[in-house]
Amino acid sequence: MKIIFAGTPDFAAEALKALISAGHEIVLVLTQPDRPSGRGMKLTPSAVKVVAQAHQIPVYQPEKLRTTEQQAPLMGIEADVMVVAAYGLILPQVILDLPRLGCLNIHASLLPRWRGAAPIQRAIMAGDTETGITIMQMDAGLDTGDMLTVHITPIAHDDNAQTLHDKLAQQGASAIVSALAQLPDLTPMPQPETGVCYAEKLKKEEAQIDWTQSASQLALKIRAFNPFPSAQTTLDGASLKLWQASAIAGQGAAGTLIATEKDALIIACGEGALRVTELQKAGGKRLSAAAFLSGSPLAIGQQLGA
Repeated sequence: MKIIFAGTPDFAAEALKALISAGHEIVLVLTQPDRPSGRGMKLTPSAVKVVAQAHQIPVYQPEKLRTTEQQAPLMGIEADVMVVAAYGLILPQVILDLPRLGCLNIHASLLPRWRGAAPIQRAIMAGDTETGITIMQMDAGLDTGDMLTVHITPIAHDDNAQTLHDKLAQQGASAIVSALAQLPDLTPMPQPETGVCYAEKLKKEEAQIDWTQSASQLALKIRAFNPFPSAQTTLDGASLKLWQASAIAGQGAAGTLIATEKDALIIACGEGALRVTELQKAGGKRLSAAAFLSGSPLAIGQQLGA
């Protein structure tokens, strides 16, 4: 098929690579403008742009798609379909109407659950046991279009946002190739009216650990915020990132260190205790709890957080 592809991060890049490998003609790639990144804040291309340039595919990077001038590069292409994956811009109706078979979105949840920007992290934070990929016919709403195919994947007890992202990126790439092979014979299915919830964009302030919450809630948050923006607390007034932890039985004042093990710190929560096995001091490296304790001995009763 003759395809316009719109996407930005690694999740979308996997789909673009799969479409290229499947033999589709990618006539134009839309992606977010290059952004400053790293310590030097050097302008860095998106993962999708890197793939497109490696295959000599034209790239268009508008800040918005609101005006006729911004929309002009898409006019006259006569694409069969537009594939969208984590693009980051809202597509106006005039763009949705351009391709012969419309615009298909690769969404990383089982719609209508977790419509929106951060479905992977929100699913983990909520303690969901499964998620998946929905291939959706796009409309003007926020992830409200008819579903074409649905693919379920379990959320493992030790999945964090990165490992689940990688699973879903591969599943999404496979799902869009399969869906395109079946067009136009797929039957659109309206999304159920029940079970709708929204996955709001992550905010950095959410990453702060509130030790009055239960250990099970905090363990989910730590998994959901690994690798970004990382769950954080403080120790002796300095920032401390928590990368890996599990909920266990335990009692004590919320946020106090109630025990240490060879390979873990045990910290009391509002309910239960958190067994932390990987953490990181400000400016330091990610360390196992064993390595951390060998370099920074802690006293029982020491307070973490405010």
